[in-house]
Amino acid sequence: MYSNQFAYTRERRRFGQQCLFQDRNELMVSIHPSGKQRLKYILRNPIAMSTQLSNQTALSVMETENVTYDERGLYHYEGGWPKEVNPLDEEQTQRHRKKVERDDSWGEQVLEMIKKMMGVVEQNNALNIYQNFFADLPPELGYDLKLPFKARILNVFHDLWLPARVMTSIEWMPNNNRQFMAQFTNQPMTSSSGGDAEHQSKIKQRVRLLAEEPIGNENGFYIWDVKNPLRPRITYDCHEPVQLAKICPKDEAYMVGGTHLGQVCLWNTFRGGQPVRSCPLEVSHREETSALCWVHSKSNTEFYSGSLDGSIKYWDTRDLKMPLQELLLEPEPQEPQSRMNAHGVTVLEFEYTIPVRFIICSDMGYVFVGNRKGMTPQEALINHYPLFAGPIRSINRNPFFVKNFLVIGDWRARIWSEEAKDGPSTMYFRKRNQIMCGAWSTGRCSLFVTGDIKGVLDFWDLLLHQRKPILSIDFRVPIKSVVFRPDGDLLAVALEKGDTQILTLDEAMRTATGKEKALIAAMFEREISRSKILEARVEEMKLKRRTMLQAEAARQGQDGVPDLDLDPDNPDQFLMMIESDQEFRKAIKDFQDELISVERKRSKRTVIMERTVFEAPELNEDRESMFFPRQQVPIRSQDNKSRQSVDQRKSIISN
Repeated sequence: MYSNQFAYTRERRRFGQQCLFQDRNELMVSIHPSGKQRLKYILRNPIAMSTQLSNQTALSVMETENVTYDERGLYHYEGGWPKEVNPLDEEQTQRHRKKVERDDSWGEQVLEMIKKMMGVVEQNNALNIYQNFFADLPPELGYDLKLPFKARILNVFHDLWLPARVMTSIEWMPNNNRQFMAQFTNQPMTSSSGGDAEHQSKIKQRVRLLAEEPIGNENGFYIWDVKNPLRPRITYDCHEPVQLAKICPKDEAYMVGGTHLGQVCLWNTFRGGQPVRSCPLEVSHREETSALCWVHSKSNTEFYSGSLDGSIKYWDTRDLKMPLQELLLEPEPQEPQSRMNAHGVTVLEFEYTIPVRFIICSDMGYVFVGNRKGMTPQEALINHYPLFAGPIRSINRNPFFVKNFLVIGDWRARIWSEEAKDGPSTMYFRKRNQIMCGAWSTGRCSLFVTGDIKGVLDFWDLLLHQRKPILSIDFRVPIKSVVFRPDGDLLAVALEKGDTQILTLDEAMRTATGKEKALIAAMFEREISRSKILEARVEEMKLKRRTMLQAEAARQGQDGVPDLDLDPDNPDQFLMMIESDQEFRKAIKDFQDELISVERKRSKRTVIMERTVFEAPELNEDRESMFFPRQQVPIRSQDNKSRQSVDQRKSIISN
């Protein structure tokens, strides 16, 4: 009956009196049995008595009143004429004035108004409205006058299973700002290590927090109300772990999701439960479904799905037995397509105001621009731009300038424009930790947030500072997803441990000034112009280098053509022909260099030879040296004369 209530059960014996302790002396009692007392004992006849074995509990009911707020406007027109008086009719207004002036209270009211008016007039006359009173103040006096940037936690939504599952994404309901969808994943552990086995055993022993409530199985996900964190509004189930789910923006009655096996499923958003229909396993993706996006159609039933196997499939929810179209994400698509060259799909993005194109992000850091009307792979994939060294985790359009994107990957967050084409991206923001997610603010065009793997949520304002965030909040848990509510007042933060925190933002972070949109538009225009100038400069340098290479090749070709008048039989002319050949001259030079290096190695070679006692250089040496053992003396070969002297010594010894 009441949505804002909480049932709490407690045993009655727990409501006992407070224990009071005091110090006293020890008391020993010893009473021996007495025969006289035994004779006086009378046995009691058995009787029937009723007992209650269940736990006795106490019931407490608390009810809080809901305050309903209503906003109404008042339009003051023509001095507040009564309802029966037409302000456009001069006769009626004149008649009403005379009627009011004949009233006795009219004179008193005019006197009261004159007193107030005279006080205001005297204050106005005391000031010189043409004098500048604050001209002598320093210009830096008002630099510190700024609105504070604050954000506080409004509510926390926990996972209904223990141990908690991993959060993957959050999405606000398109037509209901009070509800949002929290997506969990329950992937099976495939590793056989000790820690993973322990985690797998914990997963098998996972318990529900609300045992009496129908919250689905371990693969379920929910739709919550912002003001009720105790019980979800709708629960969705599936037989397989769900990786991602998306609600149709144009018809929120339908929601599609991708499973761990690569299948796509369709749910009824307002009914919940098991999916209405699913695609067969033989036509699904080869790996898990990693990206989904709804696209524009007359029936609002068409969407794209992507997977890490490199395939992109086009579906119609009315018939999921076979995809309408399939292509592989290749940088250079060819016929037939090869899965070996395809990139894995990580993110798909579509804007309803641009119904022909859609954006694809890959695990290799590339951004692809797709064409929905393309029939062949070459026509479907128009361009690709390498932006990151690793996989792209999220891409988000600026809601005020739809051609500018916030792209998140590795350690950077880039602001990329589709108009820049092959030029460098306009801006990028770097952090020490890996950035996991990001989102543009729906209330301010210059504000966006990023969440990293260490749990730090950063708020960036392009107009205030482009090197450090204006506000940082540390959750100490990796952040998986951040999404602003369409009105920009609330921010949903998904944490890896299974919690969803709703932050309410300060007035300075959700309300834009009058000149903010013009300033950020001028900034984007300057950055795009800079990118185009750099792109033109790069093309000019490439053209200049290509022209220089062509001129060098033509010159070398002219130098390398032999003179037809030279006779090869003539030794002098043949030598001229050889010298004019550049390749032959290069080969000869390499051969000569090799010979020189060999000679250098030979000149440094060490020759080891044995010397006997008969080879002593001085003949008058003591004869005792003949009894010394043989010794090895290293001799370096210096020239041919030294070698001849050694040969002569050997011949003398042999003789």
